[in-house]
Amino acid sequence: MTLKQSAQQFFDACETGKGWEICKQWCHAQATFSAQADALAEVSTLEGYTDWMKGLLTPMPDGHYELKSFAVDDERGNVMAAAVFHGTHTVDAGSGAPTGKSVSADYVYVMDFDGEKIKHMTKIWNDGHSLKQLGWA
Repeated sequence: MTLKQSAQQFFDACETGKGWEICKQWCHAQATFSAQADALAEVSTLEGYTDWMKGLLTPMPDGHYELKSFAVDDERGNVMAAAVFHGTHTVDAGSGAPTGKSVSADYVYVMDFDGEKIKHMTKIWNDGHSLKQLGWA
């Protein structure tokens, strides 16, 4: 399987809320995660992030991504995916009544590979803007 194929399958599984149980097949067991976003400040593993994404879709069951770009950098062993996440807060997931507000959030994943598996992923995302759109901040 190529880096592109692995990254595409991981990206789709992560973004559709499959969680670590599914996503781990494309990742090293100890894969790390980073983001300069307060909403993800406590998340340092890719396992934690994929499960966070799974939980994010609970209050927004219509959550989905719109892929804008997908690029492989063979020289550096990474794959970048740029997308827009869309969703509307319609379900009380234990954090309060649904706001009925929607989000349209641009973000980028940079997936660093070691061999055929992801060893680290960085998410580039303006969480403050997204939380305001949803009425969560």
